[in-house]
Amino acid sequence: MSHPEAEEITSARACQQRLTDWLLHAAYPLWSSQGVDHSNGSFQERLDQHGTALNEARRARVQPRQIYCFANAPALGWRGDARGIVERGSGFFLHHYRRPDGLFRTLVAPDGSTLDNSVALYDQAFALLGLAAARSLGVAHAALDREAQALREALYGQLKRVGPGFYSGLPERFPLLSNPHMHLLEAALAWCELSAERAWRVLADELGDLALTRFIDPISGALRETFDEAWSPLAGPEGRRVEPGHQFEWAWLLLRWRPNDDTARRAAFRLIEIGERSGVRNGVAIDALFDDLSVHETTARLWPQTERLKASVLAASLTGQSHYWVSAAAAAQGLLRYLDTPVAGLWYDRLSAEGVFHIGPAPASSFYHIVAAILALNQALQP
Repeated sequence: MSHPEAEEITSARACQQRLTDWLLHAAYPLWSSQGVDHSNGSFQERLDQHGTALNEARRARVQPRQIYCFANAPALGWRGDARGIVERGSGFFLHHYRRPDGLFRTLVAPDGSTLDNSVALYDQAFALLGLAAARSLGVAHAALDREAQALREALYGQLKRVGPGFYSGLPERFPLLSNPHMHLLEAALAWCELSAERAWRVLADELGDLALTRFIDPISGALRETFDEAWSPLAGPEGRRVEPGHQFEWAWLLLRWRPNDDTARRAAFRLIEIGERSGVRNGVAIDALFDDLSVHETTARLWPQTERLKASVLAASLTGQSHYWVSAAAAAQGLLRYLDTPVAGLWYDRLSAEGVFHIGPAPASSFYHIVAAILALNQALQP
């Protein structure tokens, strides 16, 4: 007699093979050649649908995301020069984005000159994640440890609030936002795996508790985006916004943070349930709901599909429940639709409410989401 999960897992494995083939034989070759500025080692913002770089100004968040992608490439099976790409990309980032106060500026020109010296908490979170990824590849252990410690101390010194959480940036501290805290938790968990330094676990615990006590509505179980100074939902439409992609992404993080804790597990499984029941339409996770879980935006960007996949496969691994494998296979099939471009290795970023892809450049920022999803799928399907 066949195992009750066999069919669902078989479907997920078939998607895994397609995603891995695309990644190793199309995406990594294309983005390592066209997505890297070989004059200085930095990463391009976007490639057009012919695979040509647009040579635009470079956001801080994109550089460490691409470092993450290439740092994970060898473990995924790519045999290109991942280490060289990561070393040069990390060097460019640390040299051109770091401000005298230890935080990282928002935007530089292709040659590294400053275009926007402001600070976003979101970008600092990705800086920490990129540093962790480079360190996991074996690049300059002691130096990257020091860089991460210095950035963590700068965060506490300049963006830490009295009470839980962090301000959103400098000079604009408000509104308070759940999204950068999510990526900060992701980075803290990455450093917990690399370092015995207790400060990383303290940071992760503060952020996980903040999600359980402030970001997640105690009645509906849904996670909100935007808050006032007291961590109350902001008045108006912004405060009512609930993003299916972030329900999945927070679920994945809460299950990684405390996989055996009943409170964290219940919250995570409820977030997945909200994402699946209210946030999936026509096979894809849509962009936004209202706080009553009615539909707000029926467009569907690429990244929520990857977060649906990550949450589903982790929940399937932890519970063994077949319905999570069904969701995982559906999420993977949804993601594959976005990767079906004329030039292999690119992607479409946005699907309209009518089910038509917007034909435009592929943003490099999406590559991190795709790589993380394939990593999560591989881990869940290991024997």
